[in-house]
Amino acid sequence: MEWTPYIAGAGIGILSWVAFLLSNKPLGCSTAYARTSGMIERLFRGKKTEEKPYYRKFAPVVDWEWMLVAGVFLGAFAAAMLTGGFALEWVPTLFGDTFGYDTALRLAVAFAGGILMGLGSRWAGGCTSGHGISGTLQLAVSSWIAVVVFFISGIVTAFLLYGVFW
Repeated sequence: MEWTPYIAGAGIGILSWVAFLLSNKPLGCSTAYARTSGMIERLFRGKKTEEKPYYRKFAPVVDWEWMLVAGVFLGAFAAAMLTGGFALEWVPTLFGDTFGYDTALRLAVAFAGGILMGLGSRWAGGCTSGHGISGTLQLAVSSWIAVVVFFISGIVTAFLLYGVFW
C-alpha cells in the first residue's frame, strides 16, 4: 500500500486542530528530545541536573510531547508492518552509493545531523514540526520564514552532499 502525502498531510492538520482543541497546545517534538537529554544526564549527575536553569524551564520528565514522539515511532512502525514495508536498513542505497556502505560512517553522520538539528531547533525556539505545522497554522511570520529557510537549506545541503552541482 502506498501512502499518499496528501492524506498524511490532511491527517497531520486534523491532529493539530484536535491538539489545540483538547490541550490548547501546538504540536511540536524538539522539546521532547531536550527533556530526554535531561533524563539521560540525570542518570549520571542526579538531582544536580534539575538545578540547571534550562532544565528548570524544560523539566526532564515524560510529558505529552514525549508521548507524541513515542507515538510517532510506534505509529510509523505499525504502519510499516501493516503495509509490509518494514525493513532494517542501516545504510540507505543513495547514501551507500555516494559515500560507501560503512555502517559506522552512516551512524556518525546521522548522529551529527541529529545534534545539529536539535541545536538549531532549540535556538530557533521550535523544530520543523513546531514551526512547520503549528507555527504556520497560526500564521506566525517567524514560522513561515523558518519553513522557507528549512526548505532552502535542505535542498542546498542535499545538492552539496550528493554532488548535484558538479
